[in-house]
Order: sequence, then C-alpha cells, then structure tokens
Amino acid sequence: MIATIQYNNSRKLKVDLSKPLDISIPIKGSNNNVNAWYIGAPKIEPEVFDGELISVAKGASVNFNTITFNPHAHGTHTETAGHITETVHSINKNLKQFFFLAELVTVAPEKLGEDSVISAKQLQFALGNKKRDAVVIRTIPNTNEKKAKQYSNTNWPYFLEDAIKLLVKKGIKHLLVDLPSVDREEDGGELKGHKAFWNYRGQLRKDATITEFIYVSNKIEDGCYLLNLQIAPFENDATPSKPILYKLIA
Repeated sequence: MIATIQYNNSRKLKVDLSKPLDISIPIKGSNNNVNAWYIGAPKIEPEVFDGELISVAKGASVNFNTITFNPHAHGTHTETAGHITETVHSINKNLKQFFFLAELVTVAPEKLGEDSVISAKQLQFALGNKKRDAVVIRTIPNTNEKKAKQYSNTNWPYFLEDAIKLLVKKGIKHLLVDLPSVDREEDGGELKGHKAFWNYRGQLRKDATITEFIYVSNKIEDGCYLLNLQIAPFENDATPSKPILYKLIA
C-alpha cells in the first residue's frame, strides 16, 4: 500500500505501508527477556480465581493474564521528561504526534578509559547537516544477543553530554537508541544526557522523547525513514512502545 504523507506543510513523502520495519523488542514472561536495572524478569501469568487458573489450556473459557513488568527495564520503551522531574509528566499526554522524519545512523562507541562512549564528533560525522525530527542510533557490534541481553552491571556504552547537546542543537525531538539508557549505568545520579536532552535547567522540552532498548536489524540500511512511534497509553513517565520505520520511495 503506497501512501503519500504531507510533511511540514510543504514536502510530500511517499512510503510503502505494507513493508513496516519493526525496531522494537517485545516483552516476554521469561528469564531471557532483555533486562537492566537489577530487577527480575517480567511475568505474564494467568490469574487465579477460587483456586482455578484462568487459562484455556487449563479448562477456562478465556485466557486472562496479569502482566508485571517495568517499562524502563524490560523492553523497548519511550519516556518523557517526567522520568527525571518531581512532577510526573505523562508520556500519554505529552506525545501528541506519532509520525516523524528520522535518520538511522550506525555508530561504533569509542573507548574512554574503561568506558565506551558516543561523542558529538561521531554524531556530527554521521548526521552532517541533515534536518530531521528524530534520530535512530544503532551501535556496533550489533547482534541478536541485544534482544535478550542481561545488562545489569555491564557498564554499557553511553552518550557524552556534548553528544546529546549537539542533537538538541540540531532540533532532534525524538532520540531512539539500542541501549538501556543514554547515560552511564553508574553515574551517581547525574543523568547528564537525560538532563541535556530535556533541557532540565531551562524551559523543559516536554514534547521531546527518548526511546531506549530498540533493536535495529543489520538488514536495515542507514538513511532517512518515516518513523511511526507507537506507544501504549500509560499515564506514566514511560511506556512500552513499538517504533516502526518505513522506507521512503523516491
């Protein structure tokens, strides 16, 4: 299905809606579900009434599962500035548009002492002077292990503050990364990347989002895409999400 979408009241984009490129990691009730932040695996379990499991496999007429998870720890999620503010700004209320022009770039984190980091210089090289609403960042090495990795106590790669400030300067409103966080796993609560992206000490960018724990297949080429940022309607600082990319048709 070919669709033409008006972008910024001037440019028209053509996309094939029959060929979505899903870059989300689903939540499974399993110990091999992707995980971070030192908590247990998510649970998806049938409810019990009067000693009976409400499951078709156990003789019930329906399946009736209760799901216990943390959006920040257990899969692809999108968060708003409420993640780091005393006032909990709801993602459901602050994300009001869902289609964006996005650039997918692949970056190899650089060594900085014992850490692996992404710098402003790297992002400037990857993005150049492109004007985009969103940037999708795939880090390498990029293997299927990312979809089930247990990240706690691994000191994952993170973004230097200047890299995030560069994205803000370029007008990026939506940042999507294949890491548990844009910040260092243990940073003493400084959260320099999050604070820079949402302009924590100034006019809060409540309409800007960070999406973490994506997975971008190596089959998807770097370049410009239409991004559909789908979220579950939670009144919370973060929610599970399903970002979809669509290739542009010349």
